[in-house]
Amino acid sequence: MSEAPAAPLGASADRVPAQSIDLLLRPPLPRAGRRVLPARVAALCAVELQKLRHDRTELYTRAVQPALWLLIFGQTFTRIKAIPTDGIPYLDYLAPGIIAQSAMFIAIFYGIQIIWERDAGVLDKLLVTPTPRSALITGKAFAAGVKSVIQAVVVVVIAALLGVSLTWNPLRLLGVAAVVVLGSAFFSCLSMTIAGIVLSRDRLMGIGQAITMPLFFGSNALYPVAVMPGWLQAVSKANPLSYEVDALRGLLLGTPAHLALDFGVLAVAAALGVTAASSLLGRLAR
Repeated sequence: MSEAPAAPLGASADRVPAQSIDLLLRPPLPRAGRRVLPARVAALCAVELQKLRHDRTELYTRAVQPALWLLIFGQTFTRIKAIPTDGIPYLDYLAPGIIAQSAMFIAIFYGIQIIWERDAGVLDKLLVTPTPRSALITGKAFAAGVKSVIQAVVVVVIAALLGVSLTWNPLRLLGVAAVVVLGSAFFSCLSMTIAGIVLSRDRLMGIGQAITMPLFFGSNALYPVAVMPGWLQAVSKANPLSYEVDALRGLLLGTPAHLALDFGVLAVAAALGVTAASSLLGRLAR
């Protein structure tokens, strides 16, 4: 007795694309680094900024110091008229310097956070992911820049209430935001580089406090470079904060500035900062 013929295999009414079958047989190729890197930088930056939703105290407390600089120091020296500012009221001259100072003070202690992440085990988890170290550093640097832009908005509002003549041109304000982001990116990378060297929050805090005031007073934030002694003029020309202040004055007040040079120096400084901090990130995680 012959066996019954086997039933034919059922075929799906939907035609399966050849590409889908190919994916089952061969894993997809990873995306190119030039596509992945910006997305990962943006994601890491967004993660850093999420912390502001849970605790905004930092923004409020950090607004006190620039307000005191403008209210007390600025108005007092406006009356004294001891610092030559080429006919610009001293309070107007001071406001861009205070914006740069407040942004630097936010960024210069950013290394403390990455040391805390190391102690909490978060940094080790980030380093074992495929994310490049440069993307991790860049995301944190630009997060510091966005925080500094928020701080700059607070200072601009205070300065406007005090009668400072600032521009409200949207393109110039975008330029101000770009300058603040680049400057903060450099100083936050400087902080993370120092963190990779000293490996301790206490040491980093001490070094940060030791270098912030020399960086501030060794720039053109409070007075023109022309009134400085010769050795301090050389320090000011090597200080990225001076280029940030010069660009902010040119954009906000319309004073003569070297915007191309300022942006170029800040961009190169930020790139070098990312490179230095990325090279020391592995040492910090050991």
